[in-house]
Amino acid sequence: MTIDFAALPQDFLWGTATSAYQIEGAVAEDGRSPSIWDTFSHTPGKIADDDHGDVACDHYHRWREDIGLMRQLGANAYRLSISWPRVVPGGDGPANPKGLDFYDKLIDGLLEAGITPSVTLYHWDLPQVLQDRGGWPERETAEHFAAYASVVAERLGDRVTHWATLNEPLCSAWIGHLEGKMAPGLTDLTAAVRASYHLLLGHGLAVQAIRAAVPRAEVGIVNNLSTVHPATDRPEDIAAAHRMDGHTNRWWLDPVHGRGFPADMREVYGVELPEQPGDLRTIGAPLDWLGLNYYFPATVSDDPNGPAPHVRSVRRDGVPRTGMDWEVDASGIETLLLRLTDEYGARRLYVTENGSAYPDIVRPDGTVDDPERQAYLTGHLAACASAARKGAPLAGYFAWSLLDNFEWAYGYDKRFGLVHVDYRTQARTIKGTGRHYAEIIRRHREGVAKAA
Repeated sequence: MTIDFAALPQDFLWGTATSAYQIEGAVAEDGRSPSIWDTFSHTPGKIADDDHGDVACDHYHRWREDIGLMRQLGANAYRLSISWPRVVPGGDGPANPKGLDFYDKLIDGLLEAGITPSVTLYHWDLPQVLQDRGGWPERETAEHFAAYASVVAERLGDRVTHWATLNEPLCSAWIGHLEGKMAPGLTDLTAAVRASYHLLLGHGLAVQAIRAAVPRAEVGIVNNLSTVHPATDRPEDIAAAHRMDGHTNRWWLDPVHGRGFPADMREVYGVELPEQPGDLRTIGAPLDWLGLNYYFPATVSDDPNGPAPHVRSVRRDGVPRTGMDWEVDASGIETLLLRLTDEYGARRLYVTENGSAYPDIVRPDGTVDDPERQAYLTGHLAACASAARKGAPLAGYFAWSLLDNFEWAYGYDKRFGLVHVDYRTQARTIKGTGRHYAEIIRRHREGVAKAA
């Protein structure tokens, strides 16, 4: 499979992505307070092998080395998240100077290396003190998030223009409050729906806060979306696929585009939304860009007796799968990019996460062979370029992830990195896929140079 480099803009951002809790470590250093993920990961039985993020990739101390790795890859952009409990340990109230100093140094280091920072304000690490006061099901959490966003934007906004409010609010609300598989580990539909509402309200309030502090800011939100297919052509399964699309996609896209929360899904959930006058206008403030995180499609059947949204995932036989047991379907990323363009009128799109976990083969010489991950990367980038050729305003791609890291409930067993991490020694080794990505970046830049 070949990538149509000419379909991609000349100023295309070639990036990598990480998140604070997954790589930073240093969870009790320089004034950082516990997050809900510190609590969840230290609860027995929640994480594979009882792993946790206490040290992770030690990025807090090794960030200079990690910027050097980005330079070796040829990346010109880096998507990072800010740790709320590191910057505002009390959840609200005074900022932590040492926490802000860390991100100051990191941003300066990126810029010195010619790498554009793309800052995400929330990648799931809510300060535990706010969870103790009710967490995202409570409106005040959205208000505290906006205040925290203002603190970060005022400190970094002289150098950072590219901002995301939330990463994958679906995971925070549905997986964290409905399925219980992520922090804070609840299984409560009412709490989940209220959390979903306040996450998006927090997004809207943070958009206001960022723009007030950084007039030239480019602000977006990052959603993980999936193509959804019915398991059969039975009307019940077709209806189930529509509900799953509402649960996974429309619930998160419609409100931020000024359309309100989908009426059919409000009926499915049967939970009254904690609406106040003006909220939907705040949530639906126009955005500068949309971020798409894409990993796999969904195939579902009707499950009338199951929990909302009353669907059952169906495993399709005979299709390739990653080490996460996720189906590989590169066409889905093209379909979603075009849907965001045609149905939602996106003015600019970024693939803010895309990647795959496979078992790595570490050779005797220390190099890492990962041909399946290379094939996944090539296939999905080819689909991205095809979407761009068809009119999707795609402006950049951020590979997930720069480093192998703490993969949430999966612990350290699942490796998505372009760079292999030996967690015992913290040694970093660029994998075959990292070198392959560097070659892809080089070829695009060669084409740009020839066209100039």
